[in-house]
Amino acid sequence: MPEQVTIKEIAHILNISVSTVSRALHDHPSIGVVTREKIKKLARELNYEPNQSAIFFQKGKTFTIGVVLPELTETFFSVAVSAIEDIAYQKNYTVVVSQSHDDEQRERLLVEKMKNNRVDGLLVSVAKNTSKYDHFDMLKKYDIPVVFFDRIPPIPNIHYVACNMETGTIEAVSYLLKRGHRTIGLINGPATLFATNERREGYIKAMVKNRLKFDPTLVVNSDLTETGTQAALDELLHNKRKPTAIVTFNDYVALYAIKHARRLNLEINKDIEFVSYANLPLIGYMDHIPIASVEQHPHLQGQKAAEILLDLLARKENAISEPSGYFNSIIESQLVENIRE
Repeated sequence: MPEQVTIKEIAHILNISVSTVSRALHDHPSIGVVTREKIKKLARELNYEPNQSAIFFQKGKTFTIGVVLPELTETFFSVAVSAIEDIAYQKNYTVVVSQSHDDEQRERLLVEKMKNNRVDGLLVSVAKNTSKYDHFDMLKKYDIPVVFFDRIPPIPNIHYVACNMETGTIEAVSYLLKRGHRTIGLINGPATLFATNERREGYIKAMVKNRLKFDPTLVVNSDLTETGTQAALDELLHNKRKPTAIVTFNDYVALYAIKHARRLNLEINKDIEFVSYANLPLIGYMDHIPIASVEQHPHLQGQKAAEILLDLLARKENAISEPSGYFNSIIESQLVENIRE
C-alpha cells in the first residue's frame, strides 16, 4: 500500500515553504490565485488527502457528535436520529450513535467510550433504569457539552429538549372524561424518568380541573416491558374501581395492554378504551388501536437538541461564554384522535 503524500513533499517538489502549501490548501487570501491553483493541482495529481488527526489536533475538536439513546429500533428514536444527522450534516459534523438498551451500566460505559474517543459533544436520552447521573457530571471536567432529549434526567442545571407531557396528559384525560369515562387508570413509567412524574402531575390536574377526586390506586408504575405492562393492567382491572379507560405511557405499552386485555376477553373500545403517547406509525397497522395518542414530535425534538448542541460548540470554538442559565426547549404535545369509523 503506497504511503500517503504529505504537505512537506508537495512543498519540496514545488520548492516552496510548507506553510505556503498549507495556506493554499485552506484557501488563505494571502496566497495568490495562480500559486494556490498550482499547489491544488499537484495535490490532486498526487492524491493528497488531509491528515484529519492533525486537523483535529490543531482545532482541538473532532467534528463528531455522540448520541446515546435507549433503542434505535423504536420508531421515535430512529426519527429523532434522522433529524439529528440532517442538522449535523449541514455543519460538517459526523454522528456516532450508540444504544444503552435501557441498561444503566451500559449507558455509563458508552458515555465513557464517547469521552475517550473525543466526541465534541453528546446528545442523550437516558435509559429508563438510570438512577445515578455522575457519569454525565464527569463530562464537565473534559468540557464536553451534553444536551438531553425526550427522556430527561431529574437533575438541575442541564441543557434539554422535551415534549410537555403534563399538558399532554391533561388533554388525554380530559378527552376521556368528555367521552363519559369517570374511572380512568394510568399505566405510568419507571419512577426514575422525569416524564413519569409529568404524566402523574398532568393526570392529577386533569382530575382536579374536572372536580373529580384523585385516586392514587388508579396510577400504576411499570417497567415498560410486555410482562410489566400485563402486571400493571391486571392490577388496575382488579381495583375495586375498575377503570373503563386507561392512559398508557406510550404506544408500545398500549400495544401490550390491548393484547393482554383481549386475552382477558375484554372488547377493545367497548369494555375498555385506551389513550397513549407518541402517535407512532405502528398504530396504523394495529387491528385494535388506542382511540387517541399524544404526539411527541420526535423529529422536532432531535432537530432542536442538535441545534442547541451545535450552538454550544460554536460558542466554545469562538470563545464566547455561555449565557447565564441553560438552554432548554419545551415542545407542546398534541392529542391526535385515532377513532376508526
